Amino acid sequence: MNLDKTQGWKALQAHKKEFKDIHLRDELGKRQDNPKKYRIALDGLTLDFKHNIFNRETLSLLIDLAKEQDLEAWIQKLFSGETVNNTENRAAMHMALRSLKKAKLNVNGKNVVPDVERVRQRIYSFAKDIRTGILCGRTGKQFTDIVNIGIGGSYLGPEMVCKALCNDTTNALNIHFLANIDGHAAQMLFNNIDPETTLFIVASKSFTTQETLMNAHTARNWIVEHLGEQAVNDHFCAVSTNQTAVTEFGIDEDRMFPFWDWVGGRFSLWSSIGLPICIAIGIENFEELLDGAARMDKHFQTASFDKNIPVLMALFSVWYRNFWDAHGHAILPYDQRLERFPAYLQQLDMESNGKSVNRDGKPIKYDTGPIIFGEPGTNGQHAFYQLIHQGTEFISSDFIAAKHPDHEFYDHHTTLLANMKAQAEALAIGQTLEEAQNDQQKVFDGNRPSNIILLEKMTPFNLGMLVAAYEHKIFVQAALWNINCFDQWGVELGKTIANGILDNVSSQNQDNPEAKLNTLLSML
Repeated sequence: MNLDKTQGWKALQAHKKEFKDIHLRDELGKRQDNPKKYRIALDGLTLDFKHNIFNRETLSLLIDLAKEQDLEAWIQKLFSGETVNNTENRAAMHMALRSLKKAKLNVNGKNVVPDVERVRQRIYSFAKDIRTGILCGRTGKQFTDIVNIGIGGSYLGPEMVCKALCNDTTNALNIHFLANIDGHAAQMLFNNIDPETTLFIVASKSFTTQETLMNAHTARNWIVEHLGEQAVNDHFCAVSTNQTAVTEFGIDEDRMFPFWDWVGGRFSLWSSIGLPICIAIGIENFEELLDGAARMDKHFQTASFDKNIPVLMALFSVWYRNFWDAHGHAILPYDQRLERFPAYLQQLDMESNGKSVNRDGKPIKYDTGPIIFGEPGTNGQHAFYQLIHQGTEFISSDFIAAKHPDHEFYDHHTTLLANMKAQAEALAIGQTLEEAQNDQQKVFDGNRPSNIILLEKMTPFNLGMLVAAYEHKIFVQAALWNINCFDQWGVELGKTIANGILDNVSSQNQDNPEAKLNTLLSML
């Protein structure tokens, strides 16, 4: 049922009033004496939730709410391949993409793991041949640059992972991502790559996505201009299910890697969409990434709610969104390698849970997905932290860091983690007027909650766990809010209108690009 109709909602509304005279400053001091009580550790990933606004009754009431919304049954539906994406009549079985080979995960009564494994082995073979130089460009030169052309889930996940995991030991290739339809993006890319040594991956399930296809045809023209029509197949491959369109583009079937309609775009980096990841970091590291996600899958399925990392992250999020009026949630990775993690989570969270109707299409009267934003620390400290500390908005945060760096600048890492710890504590405890020596400008209300998520190191396994934890967190939120987190109808209207405008412009000017632009400019 809708969240605001439940007994749990009413109980939490009443419970919230108890925090009128309770401040994190006092609670945090008590919790420091027993820090392990507020941590959940899982094979290299630790969730520290002591900086949250709660007590034992809060957690009990939140868990009661989850049970009242039948969360356990929803988790079972997700993993059993039921149609949890009801508006598109699909399962959401991205977990099957990182399952063990002998596992059985069914969609419509069919075990999909063997199909997943067959495609995965094709990806591994192709990636190995690219990395070892067996597959070369038209002129016989080895590839030095890989360009992934996609948008949304077809690039945000792979780009985030590649930036997080690529280093001198894992990657001898330059990995690029072309998503924006702005021609400047293509021009800047072409200025820095060589057509003889560049492979393009066109990632589009339908092979009809406007931005992806326009960029792909621009890249195709660039290759043909320099190397001739026959070079297209040597310098392109596709991640798609539209064999006809891929073949018409000039790419052979054996260079097309499919995935399935039960894989949503923003949950797809584990699939063929992850081809650039596999090429960049190698097969063994890619498998570790999958294994880490599978480990979090098992934890999510089996751990009790009070010890369940994704569930607790989601419960705290609902607590702040619906009972503390938190409009925003900051993702604050204190690791430069995770610089694209906030952008990745913006799509994963806001495209999933930015909904105002329930699963039956009826309007709901409570808040759903928060605004997700962020930047790596310490950069963000000199940008938007001021608003979180002293602004009028109540904002919750996730701090994310690796305990141990992959460099030898230990003073840098010590200073980095000291800043993270300080920011989490400053948000929690604030600064009183007395502590500010009666200077009101320096008063911090505090009582701003946060989680701290620590990875032992930035390994593929640990990153896989981290990403899967957020995937499941978003699913739990949706289950509690009674919304479908696997569709995205809100992005379709703008596409439809844009296509109509382009058809109108083209009908007036046909094949004259400059005339088309001038006509459009006259309409603005």
